[in-house]
Parts: sequence; structure tokens; C-alpha cells
Amino acid sequence: MESNISNALVLLAIGMITVFLILALVVISGNILIKIVNNYTPKPTKKFSRNYRSATVTAPETLAAIETAVETVTAGHGKVESIQKVEN
Repeated sequence: MESNISNALVLLAIGMITVFLILALVVISGNILIKIVNNYTPKPTKKFSRNYRSATVTAPETLAAIETAVETVTAGHGKVESIQKVEN
């Protein structure tokens, strides 16, 4: 009976160590991959900034078209809270 318990504990220990090593290998290889990709990708040249100070006036026809489009796409669950121009 004791040999069965000791065999079970040995199998448990070997299984847990194997899982730990495989997960550690996945984490380490993922971090290495991230560092390699970050070194070889180009840096962004344009920074995006939001300018909330400039308020633009939207024509009533445009506002109605946007509200209708949002209502159609969201099946009546969407709501237009603000409209802002995005500069490229």
C-alpha cells in the first residue's frame, strides 16, 4: 500500500515539475519574441493628440444623418453624445 502512495506522489511531483517547466518555457520564449519584434519594427513617426478645445458646429442635416446611422447600426441602443472632427 505504501508503494502505491509513494508512486503516486512521485508521479504527481514529476507532472507538476513538467508543467512548471513548460509554462516557464512559454513565458520566456514569449518575452524573447516580444523583444525581437520590438527591436525590428519601425518607431511611430506621428503622434496623435486630441484637441478638445476647438468645437466645430455640425449642420443639422449632418447631425440627423449621423444619428440615423447610429440608430440603424445599433438597433436603437446607441446614442450620439458628441461629434468631434479627427485630424489626420
